Amino acid sequence: MNDKQLRKSVEQQIKRMQRAEKDRPTLLAQSVFMGTLSLLLVLPVIAGAYLGNWLDDKADGYSIHWTIGLIVAGLIIGMANVYLYMREHH
Repeated sequence: MNDKQLRKSVEQQIKRMQRAEKDRPTLLAQSVFMGTLSLLLVLPVIAGAYLGNWLDDKADGYSIHWTIGLIVAGLIIGMANVYLYMREHH
């Protein structure tokens, strides 16, 4: 390998390393991403729990059918949110 080829090879490797460093996600970006995923999953579950509790309070007698059903529905919606978000952003 002559001097020009060696220099070109090293320059290409340096450019590749700089590109990889620039494209690497930062800790803040990863934290924001994980926080977004958490909210997309948890918020529908919490909303389902509150709505189900409110509906159960309106029903005669003690019942948790609406609460359980809407928590499960919220979990399914939350998982769908996470799936769609992941598919769109990665």
